[in-house]
Amino acid sequence: MAASTLPDPGQVTATALGPWPGEDPVETTRIVRGELGSPHLPFLAELPDRGVGSDALGRTASLLVELAVDVQPYGWRIVDRPGKDLMRARSALSTDINVLADVIGAEDSPAGDLKVQLRGPLSLAAGLHLHNGERALIDYGARRDIASSLAAGAGSYLQRVAAAAPGARIVVQIDEPEIASVLAGTIPTSSGYRTLRSVPGQEATDSWQLLVEALRAAGAVEIVVAVPEIEAPFDRILASGADGIAVPLRALTSRQWEQLAGAVEAGRRLWAGALDVGSPSATLPRVADAVETVWRPWRQLGLPASTLGALRVTPAEGLARHSPSSATAVLTRLTQVADGLNQLALG
Repeated sequence: MAASTLPDPGQVTATALGPWPGEDPVETTRIVRGELGSPHLPFLAELPDRGVGSDALGRTASLLVELAVDVQPYGWRIVDRPGKDLMRARSALSTDINVLADVIGAEDSPAGDLKVQLRGPLSLAAGLHLHNGERALIDYGARRDIASSLAAGAGSYLQRVAAAAPGARIVVQIDEPEIASVLAGTIPTSSGYRTLRSVPGQEATDSWQLLVEALRAAGAVEIVVAVPEIEAPFDRILASGADGIAVPLRALTSRQWEQLAGAVEAGRRLWAGALDVGSPSATLPRVADAVETVWRPWRQLGLPASTLGALRVTPAEGLARHSPSSATAVLTRLTQVADGLNQLALG
């Protein structure tokens, strides 16, 4: 399946991955949109500090159609009927969308693009549990139902976000943090004495394609799949029809860089996790060093500077462990890194 025809990227832009510190959606939305105004990509932040239902897994599970969930000591579980945990998750998301509408309504010139995040179908199946406490990933039928339910719910979610941000082009980031373990068969069973059987690679591609098509039909203009750098299945992601890949750069192999270069040459996007922010108390990398993290392999692979416009720069991970001021500083540094790369692109 081919990716959609993307708008001309034009220049390097900045965004972050979604998780954000604190519990105040109003202040968070103002900060994110203030720091990432056009041409950059503001996002609807996730605030896991608010508790149950505001974590990435619960937030995405609240979108499922005809599948209800609740929280048990071992995590989120698929249940027969909605309960208070699911209602809390849905309420938090509705609050965030309403806040977004209010903040955008008060802006003189709203940003042209907006990003939302979803937990992908494979990592969602790895994180949700069946009635018996086992992970839904163990059961093919459960995996299929979750993928179909998520595709159905994601479309209506995008429509709600689009109504809150009139005229904005909606970008979607599909998070698959567990994908290497899912494909390798290294996720433990509930007992811990064995591991779950690996999921076939083609099933992963098909699950992503189902979600990508639903998001495209709901109006998404750009869809990327975000994965860790270790054993990242770039070929599977691209075969699903996604427009690009989001990945940290810190441990990519030469072979992975070659795959990414091929994707860029084929017109796909690379969201480069170029800013290492692992320790909230650590000093942020210098702009020149972060620029070089991208530019050195780019140059070594023979990619022309003019193709840098295929990039968005991101932190290497989410910012929920930071303070709001530290997370804000990360956004500022990202826009500086994007500016530095744009200077190189201009020669």
